[in-house]
Amino acid sequence: IICEEGFTGKPSTKVPECYKETIGVFERFTIMMSNYARLDFGESYFRSIGVLELVLEKMPVSISLGLWSTLLAYMISIPLGIRKAVRDGSQFDTWTSGAIIIGYAIPGFLFAIVLLVVFAGGSYVRWFPLRGLTSDGFVDMSLFGKAVDYLWHITLPVLASTISAFATLTLLTKNSFLDEIRKQYVMTARAKGLSEKSVLYGHVFRNAMLIVIASFPAVFIGVFFGGSLIIETIFSLDGLGRLGFEAAVSRDYPVVFGTLFVFGLLGLVVGIISDLMYVWIDPRIDFEGQG
Repeated sequence: IICEEGFTGKPSTKVPECYKETIGVFERFTIMMSNYARLDFGESYFRSIGVLELVLEKMPVSISLGLWSTLLAYMISIPLGIRKAVRDGSQFDTWTSGAIIIGYAIPGFLFAIVLLVVFAGGSYVRWFPLRGLTSDGFVDMSLFGKAVDYLWHITLPVLASTISAFATLTLLTKNSFLDEIRKQYVMTARAKGLSEKSVLYGHVFRNAMLIVIASFPAVFIGVFFGGSLIIETIFSLDGLGRLGFEAAVSRDYPVVFGTLFVFGLLGLVVGIISDLMYVWIDPRIDFEGQG
């Protein structure tokens, strides 16, 4: 609704000084995409705040959850994958593979609910808080107290987000090590009389870890996308996923489109970074040559 210059009343089509401007669908879409290219998503319908400002306010929570979950997944997957590769075909390899498959099959939200009921609900034990990322008196705590309180709150969400990520990463680590162990230079190193530990960590580890390290951005974005919505909602974490969910429920369309745009943009950027890391870590990879 557009009103004449100098009009101070409430804009309405019932007022003679105001009229409704009709804009075509294609023109509106062009204007919207032009605004999005400048990261101008408008304002929230219900929060009276710019969408970009709102997204930037919530993003640190989602990024911290994704980073901690990815780091924990790597801390579990790399030693476990190496162990499985060294003992390939053994009973240890068999039962850990079964455990990994079961862990991968469990939905993240179901595991999150189980963690809440068992460790935070009070029905069994109450070792962790039920919701939120910080305690009420967080501002008045010391630096060490803030760190402990933050880790105390984020433990269960990180565990729930990691359950599906570490399974794929463990198998990737195992297969990467198996491929390297069977190569000629490993047989040569063993023939020289080097110990198995020296062969494994002095020669195989460096080459086998290239693909695992290069996949860090892809693993992070997978955890970021997969856990941000459901995990943040279950644990009442004030992040991007919960913001998008609440906006969809309340039909706050500028926030919905803004969060979707940011998610898509992050996925695109991290995907490019992941491909560049493959080439940077292993120069033998040539995407142009494969085309």
